[in-house]
This record gives sequence, structure tokens and C-alpha cells, in this order.
Amino acid sequence: MLAFIDESGQRSFSVASSDHFILTAVVLRDADLPRASVLLRQMRTEVNRPATAVLSWKNIRTHPQRLRLAQLLGGASWATISTVVACKRHLALSSALAGDESYLYLYTLRYLLERLSWFARDKGDVLQYTLAHIVRFKMSQLRSYEARLRTLDGCQIKWNWLDPKGGQLDQPNRNEHLQLADLAASATGAAFNTDDYGNV
Repeated sequence: MLAFIDESGQRSFSVASSDHFILTAVVLRDADLPRASVLLRQMRTEVNRPATAVLSWKNIRTHPQRLRLAQLLGGASWATISTVVACKRHLALSSALAGDESYLYLYTLRYLLERLSWFARDKGDVLQYTLAHIVRFKMSQLRSYEARLRTLDGCQIKWNWLDPKGGQLDQPNRNEHLQLADLAASATGAAFNTDDYGNV
């Protein structure tokens, strides 16, 4: 099984940042990768994008087009979407942690990996996960955090069901399936974070 992971919302805790931070995985079996590519081609066609365009929520400007992409992704019965939503204003963090953008990302990733590992266990299949690369986040940070989680009391990740090599980092322009995670995370973000008029 494969999980493609992306985020929505700001990792910072500034007053101007989003109230919620979202980390979403789109999970599918490797045999369904061709179906995912077909879906992406259909999506590009329906929102009038070139066949080689990278689909990104922020570049899809109209509500009907965004809604259509969410409908198409939601209708893909061969894919499972798992999301963790962090309500940032309710997290009691020290000022040092609140100033560390990677803290919220990794904290949310822990809970997503728990759920992904349970899902893989229940399906009886090992899961590989790929995260969309984010600014100022290095592979060494991911490896260090994975190692820490393995020793953390209370962590419920079932490591036997996750790729023993650990997660990977990639870009949506190199790994097109990360574009599905961008769309899923951003659609979820639009459901939680209000727009300029207070709509969700």
C-alpha cells in the first residue's frame, strides 16, 4: 500500500495564520497507481489544464472547479483518505515550541502515522508513505523524529505495518500522485479554515 501525504494551513501559530493545520494522506494499493494517473488526467481535462500540468488547489481559482475536483477524488472508491486536523488555538504550547514550525507538522504526522499503520494492519499489507516536501524541512528531521517516535511512551504506531526504511520526501511535479494529497488536504482545509467572508 502507498500513502501520499500533504498539508493545508499554516504551521505557524501567529495571529494571522490559519486556525487549523491539516495533514492528509491519500492511500491506495500500488496496483491502483494507473487508475490514479487516469483520474489526474480527467481532473486536468475538467478544469481546463494542460495534460502535463501540476494540479494544485491554490492554482484552481473558481469554487465550481474546486468542488468538481473534490467530487472526483471523493468518488475514487479505490482510494482512502485519512486526515488529522490540529485545532491550533486549543494547543497549549510553550513559546519555544510555538516558534518552531516543524513541531506542529511532526506532532500532526505522529497521529496520521498511527492511523495509517492501523489501516495497513487491518488490511494485512505494509504501507509506504511519501510526504510532499515542505520548505525548511529535511530528510534528517524526518528520520530523527521517526526514531524518537519508536521510543516514545504512548505512541501507538504499529511499526511492523509501515515501510522499515521510513517515509520519503518528494515533489508533486516529480511524483504526480502527491497532487491527489494536495487536493484532498486543501479541500479539507477549506472545510475547516474560514475564507475572507467567514465561509467554510
